[in-house]
Amino acid sequence: METKVEALEGNKAKVTVTIDAADVDGRITKTYKDFARKYNFPGFRRGKAPRPVIDNALGAEAVLATVTDELINSAYPAAIEAEKLAPAGTPAMEENELVQAGQPYTVVFTVELRPEVELTSYDAVEIELPFAEATEAEIDDQVSAMAEHYTTFEDASAATKMKPENYADLAIKATDAEGNEIASLTSESRLYGPGTGLLPEAFDAEIMGMKKGQTKEFTLEVPADETAPLLADQAGKTVAFEVTCNVVKKKAAPEITDEWAKETMGFESVEDMREQIKQSIAMQKASIMPRIKENAIMAQLIERFEGEAPEALVNEAETSLLQDFFTQMQRAGMTFDAYLASQGITADQFKADLKAQSADHVKEELALEAWARHAGVEITDEAIAAEFAKSGAEDPAALEKEWREAGRLHLLRTGLLRQAAIEDLMENAKVTEVDFAAQKAADEKKAAKKPAKKKAAKKADAEEEAAE
Repeated sequence: METKVEALEGNKAKVTVTIDAADVDGRITKTYKDFARKYNFPGFRRGKAPRPVIDNALGAEAVLATVTDELINSAYPAAIEAEKLAPAGTPAMEENELVQAGQPYTVVFTVELRPEVELTSYDAVEIELPFAEATEAEIDDQVSAMAEHYTTFEDASAATKMKPENYADLAIKATDAEGNEIASLTSESRLYGPGTGLLPEAFDAEIMGMKKGQTKEFTLEVPADETAPLLADQAGKTVAFEVTCNVVKKKAAPEITDEWAKETMGFESVEDMREQIKQSIAMQKASIMPRIKENAIMAQLIERFEGEAPEALVNEAETSLLQDFFTQMQRAGMTFDAYLASQGITADQFKADLKAQSADHVKEELALEAWARHAGVEITDEAIAAEFAKSGAEDPAALEKEWREAGRLHLLRTGLLRQAAIEDLMENAKVTEVDFAAQKAADEKKAAKKPAKKKAAKKADAEEEAAE
């Protein structure tokens, strides 16, 4: 068999496969024998009918048509493997004549190939990662999270005004445009904190400055894309609120003492608690750090991708991701509508997210393949065989033969290319360790600082503190 590949526009290739006459004749002879054994021909024992009898009974072109189909079906995977091509779609076969005894046979098809993109740089990737060991800031975060679980809400004085950092016990009456009460929003007593996302920022702005016993009425035009859980059902509608502040509440976190650590959390002391948290964080990091590093590398690598992801590959990735998603939904016993509600998104937002995720997935794959080509990575037949040996199949060689004859080895080959690229990137990445928890704490502290208040505001605050 001889193959010839001609590059076409649009990242396509025209492949010509020529099967020599001896192979054609051998297939014709074999097919006649197969038919003689398969069918009963009067006057002849099974397997002994001559060619003229078979042609007369089944049709003069029956054998030739069968051989033609076999050659066409086998030519594609054989050519793909011989030329080490990486198809991105199904082949488009040209019209073919029937084979003729004593003559070579030619199969021609056009196939779209995976594009060979280029990256803007092949320098080692520079990334920032958390420290391998637990930092003091990370331990502080964990301690704060544990204390938060035991936070209580204490009534503030009657003079205390509602502020972003406070909570409030609110009596809420909500009605729609027709004056009908909205049961899901209406409550005589609801503990609510601004910025929790349960209600939109517009609601939070309205209740700022309210004091105990104060009532306020206001109307909100709910956006069509509202995602706040308590108002999502009213998206695109008008909601009238009557809100009474039953009492402003302040969060009271427990004091982190040896007594609290022992009696509440079950540790010997605060020092013991922090040490055990440190060990726990270190174990978690050890298990997830390789994945964090890989994700950071891929985020940097995808920025070096030039151009757009091919639509055909994006559509293919989207189909695969969608199939996986609905399989998981079925296993979880969850409906699509329930999933959308749990995420606070619409079907259109889901589709847009899926399309973006598919495009990023394709870019990642093509970027890794580009990196592997630039690094001169080659996937040998021995490497292919080794993968099948690791598959756990009873007969790895038979499985490899099956994949080869089906034209699927290119999938494994490109997968191994990408894996080799990831390993090279991981090994040579330039890593800077950063204490992200400390950075976050510093940013929050900076954001918490407010501009100097005017004298009148200072006086009001002083009066409020005196009243408390």
